[in-house]
Amino acid sequence: MAFTTQDYMGLVKLLDEHPEWKAELRRLLLTEELLSLPETVRQLSRSIEQLTKAQQSSEERLRRLEETVEKLAEAQRRTEERLGRLEETVEKLAEAQRRTEERLGRLEETIEKLTEAQRRTEEQIRYLAEDQGRIWDKLSKVDGRTLELEYREKAPAYFGHVMRKTRVISRENLANTLEGKLPVEELRDVLFTDMVVSGQPRDVEGEEMIWLVVEVSSVVDERDVIRAKRRAELLKKAGYTSVPVVAGERITMEAEAEVRRQKVVMLRDGVVSLWDEVLAEARSKSRPQ
Repeated sequence: MAFTTQDYMGLVKLLDEHPEWKAELRRLLLTEELLSLPETVRQLSRSIEQLTKAQQSSEERLRRLEETVEKLAEAQRRTEERLGRLEETVEKLAEAQRRTEERLGRLEETIEKLTEAQRRTEEQIRYLAEDQGRIWDKLSKVDGRTLELEYREKAPAYFGHVMRKTRVISRENLANTLEGKLPVEELRDVLFTDMVVSGQPRDVEGEEMIWLVVEVSSVVDERDVIRAKRRAELLKKAGYTSVPVVAGERITMEAEAEVRRQKVVMLRDGVVSLWDEVLAEARSKSRPQ
């Protein structure tokens, strides 16, 4: 029996009246694949939607990454610019350091030259000082000898107010007088005394004789004081009352202190100092002739 148009229209009417029959009819007419197609499409749509969202998220992340890369690129550019400026600064500093080292080198050379010049100058000054010292020594010796001659010539004038019968003893008479009373070396030491003067002290009456052991120098120093004291002690050893004396135009501070410590008579510019004190000590230590 053929399926007519009237039959088809009746079926459509029945399906409109009974919608639940549509699902059954589809099940009978369609395959499982066609029936599941809507669900598949829906799942596909959901997957596409998820992919779309994932794509959008990726694009957003990519955009942020691109921004980050741009920022990093900008930071890198600024860093390179700073590095460039820093390199320029380092080059300038290196050049300044090179110039400084060159200046230091020239300065060191100049200092070396100045040091050498200073050394030569100091040597010249030292030579001049030595020459001047030798000249002064010679002049001092000349002055000392001149002064010694003056004291020998004017001994009564210099010592007359403390002694009577003042007499300068020659070295020959001194040697003859002390012969056999002192060992040869000690006698020789006494004979090198600048001047030996004998006389009688004015503070007593009688025939007491004393001997003055005089060291003469234009500027009396400690060595003159020590020599006068040592040689006077040798005359005391030979049995004579002897008084150590230093005479000169000036005396150093050290020698003046030594004079008082050693108890030595000081004759400066004709003025006698410490006479009574030294004479008293000489008398107390002398032995009878």
